[in-house]
Amino acid sequence: MSTFGQKLSECRKAKKLSQKELAKIFVTSHTTIGKYERDEMIPSIEAAKKLAKILDTTVGYLLGETEQADLFKDPKMLKRLQDILNLPEKEKESLLLNIDHFIKAAKISLM
Repeated sequence: MSTFGQKLSECRKAKKLSQKELAKIFVTSHTTIGKYERDEMIPSIEAAKKLAKILDTTVGYLLGETEQADLFKDPKMLKRLQDILNLPEKEKESLLLNIDHFIKAAKISLM
């Protein structure tokens, strides 16, 4: 599993930014970015959120909670998930159960 620093470096390179360029956008020094990437220093939550936004990814990806850098970046999908979250508990459970069955069926049909 990749570390925060490795994921930060990967995202920075994917955006074709040098450490110095990222540091300028982030308003810090390139040595700080280097320390983050070498896992010598851990950013604050606010700093991690700002880095994720600059690099068009999520804090969850940088922290290793997901392997997809763009998870939840789709506004339509995010809106749907927020709508589900706001449903009464019984309806939410029913909907999630249906989604689980659909996903399972879709995976089986791909085999």
